[in-house]
Amino acid sequence: MKIRKELWFGFTLVALILLPILVLMPWGHMTNGHLGLLMLALIVVGIMMGFPTAFTLMGMGVFFGWLAYRSVNPALAQTQILDLMVQRAHYVMSNDVLIAVPLFVFMGYLVERAALIDRLFKALHLAMARVPGSLAVATIVTCAIFATATGIIGAVVTLMGLLAFPAMIKAGYNVKVGAGAITAGGTLGILIPPSVLLILYGATAGVSVVQLYAGAFFPGIMLAGLYVGYIIVLALWKPSLMPPLPESERRVNLPALAQSLAKQGRNALVGLSRALGSETGAAKRTALGQLIVTLLPLLFLAAVLTVTYRVSTTPEVVDTTGLVEAGSVDTTNAVEEESSGLSTPPGSDEGGAGLQEPPSEEPKAEVAPQEQKPAVAAAPAAAEAPAAAPVAAQAPATAPDRLPAPLWFWVMLGLCAAGLAILYMFWNWERLEVFKMLLSSFFPLALLILAVLGSIVFGLATPTEAAAVGALGGALLAAVYRFINHWRERSGGGPVGVVWATVKDLGSIIKDSSFLTGKTTAMVCWLFVGSSIFSAAFALLGGQEIVETWVLSLGLTPVQFMLLAQFIIFILGWPLEWTEIIIIFMPIFIPLLPKFGVDPLFFGLLVALNLQTAFLSPPVAMAAFYLKGVSPPHVTLNQIFAGMMPFMAIQVFALFLLYMFPGIGLWLPSVLYGR
Repeated sequence: MKIRKELWFGFTLVALILLPILVLMPWGHMTNGHLGLLMLALIVVGIMMGFPTAFTLMGMGVFFGWLAYRSVNPALAQTQILDLMVQRAHYVMSNDVLIAVPLFVFMGYLVERAALIDRLFKALHLAMARVPGSLAVATIVTCAIFATATGIIGAVVTLMGLLAFPAMIKAGYNVKVGAGAITAGGTLGILIPPSVLLILYGATAGVSVVQLYAGAFFPGIMLAGLYVGYIIVLALWKPSLMPPLPESERRVNLPALAQSLAKQGRNALVGLSRALGSETGAAKRTALGQLIVTLLPLLFLAAVLTVTYRVSTTPEVVDTTGLVEAGSVDTTNAVEEESSGLSTPPGSDEGGAGLQEPPSEEPKAEVAPQEQKPAVAAAPAAAEAPAAAPVAAQAPATAPDRLPAPLWFWVMLGLCAAGLAILYMFWNWERLEVFKMLLSSFFPLALLILAVLGSIVFGLATPTEAAAVGALGGALLAAVYRFINHWRERSGGGPVGVVWATVKDLGSIIKDSSFLTGKTTAMVCWLFVGSSIFSAAFALLGGQEIVETWVLSLGLTPVQFMLLAQFIIFILGWPLEWTEIIIIFMPIFIPLLPKFGVDPLFFGLLVALNLQTAFLSPPVAMAAFYLKGVSPPHVTLNQIFAGMMPFMAIQVFALFLLYMFPGIGLWLPSVLYGR
């Protein structure tokens, strides 16, 4: 029987792990530390051979943990290992951070079934029809937007494989390029919030998930931008790989109103303005609605610029509470004592002379001489001190003048004005229809994304609370879009029938999403339970101490340690999935970070960017298998693997950029949370 290349590759990796164990392990005098290293090697081999990860972790952890307890007290070993299993499982199940996982997964499955992505892809395809490699670019942008609504890699790759891959093959695109664009774009959900990986890393490393989400935002956009840039450059360099779309596929069917008004001119803004001011045969109310839609970019930028202006010109309010006018007497303590009825501390012969009351929230008026207390009026210091109170207490509370707008604001204003002028200069009727398609497909999804991620990043809600809101929003989106589809098709025979058809569809969607969410959540929870037992057994055997001692004995600098860690994670991404790497190897790396002064947040961003290779690197490369499952029969797995290789190189380059310029990931958390 002929063995496939993938199997040969897997067997070779297993042999490379087992041979050093057989040769270097001191079988005659095994210590607990050697057992820990043996356990770590065997778990990798077991996973590569196809054993279930969670139960393999639990089995290995229980067996080697029993050996660790048995070496100390054989009589209690069985009881202690069973107690350890219960304690670790209870610890995982009581972790509040993990509650966000099923809610985000549920939201993702609902959005996937809300019929949003196919509309979004079609609208982006038409909007970018004149961009080189437009179909591939639209695919990556759609995947990036979809990733912000769901972190489910398999769902994104599968859905885009059904939508975009046949369209690219039909348009004459190279199979490798199309496969690479779909698999690379589909894996953006690993990095872009709300990423399940970041939740699991935060729970493992004890890092704030909120700060991880804020830090991963710009690296995710950077990686998507690098993908798009590569596609455009490749399309310009080798047009045969991605031929331009024919003119017939760039055209948009105009509605009757647009066709009638297009006779008066190609510019939609001018035509709609004329329709309001003169008799053109079009209904005024309809033309007004279309004009408002046309002016939405202008209104949006005006709102953004207004908020920016108010923020940039707001004066800094200096708190002058407690300050005294220069030249006046320092009179802070005695009045406080006098007004509060406290006696003068022993050893003080000044008494409470010449003092004022402590500052309050509202400035008090100056006390008249006849209203002053005798003890204060009789003091010599009061006679010599000025009668005036501090200036801060006399001046009326007036609103400070605004600061002048900075130069960068006027530059931004000019750029926005120029961009709007160019936009409306070429705003024809076809672009208006494409904009309306984008508005109907992207705007609801954008509201959901802003509600979820905005509430998390700005501290309005915890990730769990925001995920619950997102799940409710996903259900509402699914209901609304199913209702719209049934209303257009008039399925059901009337309003009542449309509502009933929508309710049946929504029930089916919620049922399927709940089932898939239950499967995914069960997998994650059992993985965490198995990982917790495995990590506890590894620590009992002294494996963590051996690894830490070995790494520190190398005398590495922080830079060298980071390079070594990321190289190991990159290599592990070839045979293992990201879940196994997070739950097995992160507990080994995390304790080493303080030794080298590495920020766990920054390390987590590097790991998240690095672990995207786990979905793009054979022989595991789950993204390739997801795409192969929905591809035409003539598309081979080797073609998909070959198409993913350039994007893996881009990921390595993005990892280098993030390491050289940490501000890409740390700037937003520092601004929002003062890190």
